[in-house]
Amino acid sequence: MKNVSVMCFHDELCQVFNALMTALSLLREGSKVTIFFGSRGINAVHRDKMKELKCMPDMPKEFGDAVMHKMDEKGLPLVEDLFVMLIAEGATIFACPLNLSLFDMTSQDLVDGVKPADPAKYYKEVVIRADMNLTF
Repeated sequence: MKNVSVMCFHDELCQVFNALMTALSLLREGSKVTIFFGSRGINAVHRDKMKELKCMPDMPKEFGDAVMHKMDEKGLPLVEDLFVMLIAEGATIFACPLNLSLFDMTSQDLVDGVKPADPAKYYKEVVIRADMNLTF
């Protein structure tokens, strides 16, 4: 079994979606998957802010809306659904405690199943031991 660490430091919807879909695919192929959200990525695991993530906010609104429409047409899962699937299928999901405090969040703001990480333990026990470290 491969140990995979996925780190997401962005709150742009396509980056978050790609991180979660990659993690889910690896999990379903038999890997042990741990996902870590830090920096602006912390917004992706906030139960309310998650619903406000924007697709390509640096592009004209029509462009992001078109991508969202195509995702809907393809029946791709919502970010909320991906978290449910990942947790139900055994992924471990952490939030950076430093970023929680910097963004005025508490552990009660997190999506169900997401826990604050102990950064030293996370890097020592997950990142260093991982067969694959992916960053989004």
